[in-house]
This record gives sequence, C-alpha cells and structure tokens, in this order.
Amino acid sequence: MSSSQDNPQTQEMSFWDHLEVLRWMFFRIAAVVLVAMVVLFLFMPKIFDTIILGPTTSDFFLYRFLGNLSSRLPFLPDFASPDFRVEIININVASQFMTHISTSFWLSLVVAFPYVIFEVWKFISPALYETEKGSVRTAFLFGTVMFYLGCAVGYTVIFPFTFHFLADYQLSGAITNQISLNSYMGSFLMMIMVMGLVFEIPLLAWVLSRLGLINKDFLKKYRRYAVVILLVLAAMITPTGDPFTLMVVFLPLYLLYELSVKIVRN
Repeated sequence: MSSSQDNPQTQEMSFWDHLEVLRWMFFRIAAVVLVAMVVLFLFMPKIFDTIILGPTTSDFFLYRFLGNLSSRLPFLPDFASPDFRVEIININVASQFMTHISTSFWLSLVVAFPYVIFEVWKFISPALYETEKGSVRTAFLFGTVMFYLGCAVGYTVIFPFTFHFLADYQLSGAITNQISLNSYMGSFLMMIMVMGLVFEIPLLAWVLSRLGLINKDFLKKYRRYAVVILLVLAAMITPTGDPFTLMVVFLPLYLLYELSVKIVRN
C-alpha cells in the first residue's frame, strides 16, 4: 500500500477531509442498510414462514434428501421421519415484535454486505498503487462470495443438522421440548453468521501472508495440528455424535484450510 507522499490523490486531502469522506461513507452504508431493513420488515412474515422456519418441519429439502438417501445407506442418521415438526413458542409479550425488527436488521446487513464492501473499496482505493488495486479488488470480491457461501452452508447444512438433532434429543421421556422464539432465532442467526465469517479464513490467510506473518510452508508444516483443531471445532458445532454429521461439517472447514494453503505466498 502506498503512502500519502507517493499518491497525489491523498496529498490533496487533509485529515479532516478524510474524516468527512469517512463520515459520508458510514452515512451511505447506514442509509442502504435502513432501506433494506424496511423492505425486509414488510416481507418478514413471508420470509419467516418459508425460509427461517423451514428447518422446523420434515418438509425441509435437506431432511427430504437425507431421508431418501438413508433408505439406501443405513449408516446415515435417520431424517426420514415424516412426523418431525417443532412448534416454536413465544413466552414474552414483546418477543415477536422485537424479533421482527432484529431479524430484519441482521438480514439487512447480510443483503447489504456487497454494498458495504464497495464503499470500503471506494474509501481505500485512492491510497493504493494501480498494481495493488487489482489484487485488493479481487480480494474484496472473493471475500464477498465466500461470506455468502458460508451463510448458505450454515443455513442449508450446519443449522438444520444441529437443530434436528437437538430438537429430537431427550434426556428423559418425562421432559417435553418447548423451544422458544428467542432461543431458535439466537441459534439460527448465530450459526449462519458464524459460518459466513468462518468462510473468510482463506481471505484472512491471504492478508496475513501479505503482511509476512504466515506462508505456504507454515500452513503445510502445521497441517496435522490444524486437522485436529478443525475436528474439535466440527464436533462443537454439531454435537450429534455420528461420524457422518461430523464429516459433513469437517470437510468444508478442511477444504477452507487447503484453499488457504493454495492462495498464500511461498
């Protein structure tokens, strides 16, 4: 990255000019997030019924797919039960309204993520050499794609696996599971956001390699330790206990590590 002495574009602006540009950048981002939030708020009942509450019934596409697969492969966990349905209950007067608002906000951040990246790019690009702009632009694009891919894996695979197991788990037959709205949404949003961030590992590795903190040999040397850590992380994310589910979570994490090895500097 170039200094202000090397780039005439940055020489023309004082500290207060940069601060003003930064202030307007945050203002535009907030405006876009607010507009997205309002639109999502209006459509939230439909989004809730068709998408957010999808994993609570046996009609969810992953359960149907695994149900058909488990009939041919007996070692797979049983997702074939057509009676699987979890009723989400509300125990606080204001929870439904507050969940309506909070979910609209968090999803608006997900929707507006590309615009946020675009605004950050506009802010830092004047301080970059022309040769640097191409690699940083590619990094931003790659990070955006990986974030959405992580959110998609979290929604379609990780959260349904975890939720199905925990919702069906019984310590005693005398205990009835009643899952509150706050508990469900906390797990739902956390799992999706966490997976979105986890999929940024290759980008983080690339940045650290550019800073000279890690290299390809370092990642190769500690690969076996990384495998153990990723297995523990996968076991924590999906406490189902069966090898199939563990591998479903572990494999994407391991592939992210191998992708990091490929893209970092020697």
